Amino acid sequence: MELPWAESLKGRRRILNSIKERLKKFNLSILDLSGEYPKEATIALSFLSPNEGEARRYLEKIDDFLYRNFPEITFHISHEML
Repeated sequence: MELPWAESLKGRRRILNSIKERLKKFNLSILDLSGEYPKEATIALSFLSPNEGEARRYLEKIDDFLYRNFPEITFHISHEML
């Protein structure tokens, strides 16, 4: 995700903590994979689902939630199903 107004790593952490706190309602694991550049962030989400259809619906809910609650952030979302 792109965070153009984050001026420092501390600022990025504050934004990511807000996102992580709001995503807790989805009952998933969240990991911050961001590097040293404060204006970009990467998080990984992990969850279990009984089948691929349910997983896709869950991903759509998360995607909608992020775009609705954080419209100022540019998200680049990709997924992998195992």
